[in-house]
Amino acid sequence: MDTPAVQRWPHRRLVVIRRDDELLAYDLDRLRAGDDGPAARFPAPWPRGVGGADAVSPTLDLAVFSGQHALYAIDATGALRWKVLHACWNSCLSFHDSYEEYAGSKEHRYSDSGSCWVSADGSTVWAHVCTPLPDDVESEFDEEWLVLDAVDGRVLGRASTDTGAAGSHHVPHPDPGQMGLRVGEGQDGAPLRWGRWDGTRLTVARIGDDDRCLVDVSPCGTRFLTIAHWGMQPAIHRLPDGAVTHEVAAHRLAPHLQAWADTEEEPFWGYQCGFVDDRTVVASTIERHGHPRHWLIDTARGEVFGQVEYPMPVTEDPMALGDGTWLTCGEDPFQMMLWSLPAGEDSVSSHETA
Repeated sequence: MDTPAVQRWPHRRLVVIRRDDELLAYDLDRLRAGDDGPAARFPAPWPRGVGGADAVSPTLDLAVFSGQHALYAIDATGALRWKVLHACWNSCLSFHDSYEEYAGSKEHRYSDSGSCWVSADGSTVWAHVCTPLPDDVESEFDEEWLVLDAVDGRVLGRASTDTGAAGSHHVPHPDPGQMGLRVGEGQDGAPLRWGRWDGTRLTVARIGDDDRCLVDVSPCGTRFLTIAHWGMQPAIHRLPDGAVTHEVAAHRLAPHLQAWADTEEEPFWGYQCGFVDDRTVVASTIERHGHPRHWLIDTARGEVFGQVEYPMPVTEDPMALGDGTWLTCGEDPFQMMLWSLPAGEDSVSSHETA
């Protein structure tokens, strides 16, 4: 079982857990109200770890699974709504209609993977896949970004990403016609792609020099956040051009962090950081020993406000929610705690959510 992940849109926030045979979605507002049952559950078409990052729709009526050979859309009843076959992420030369056709084969072990996301209005699915698709089998192997109709899986738009992914992750924008894509190429880099769908055509822009990992977009949609490849300093960028407005250099932690005072070691930043709100980012640094330290950063100046002092142990990186709050895991990774920073105070308040 994977640890919980957050999927969020302007009007809904979900905690998603992938089990071996199903995908569970918990509505955060319902969790806070004391309802700890899943808001939706979807049977998985293949075991956990076989494919890439999966997605649940904000309306909870659909889950899209990103596999080695296909995208499967499963509805709230557990029925297959549609599927889109694509080339193998591990470069086998066949199109497989189901997981059972290639389960256990050596050529499908340790495969690369893509990802998907359902737009904020629930009308489209964005998917990073390996092509060709079955209807263009004479084409060469490539990686493409697809925009699909969420109702029937029709390909509405497509464009090459010019990447060589080991894995990828979608980073949504409040505008359902925009999407960010983080592509991991291992030691070769971390390409950042920005997609725009105008209802007719998908255009993809390349931002940066493939050396910064896209991690989050601000709630107002005017900024995005990256971490330099290999976990170096965070940077705040403006949209639409992607220019860096602030970098959070290691020396800015010096007044707050004594652990590095007598060493030459640079802080290693966690990749799971994000916008608490439009004015504040929460991020973490990772020590050689002990738990991560979490920091609040001013988005207007790139300055570190200070370290978050929690009243109880937390583990893992923070999961920002964009509404003035963020989640952490307790010592049990399935004990999630919701935190907020009251105005004018230097401490955080919490609610246990699960």
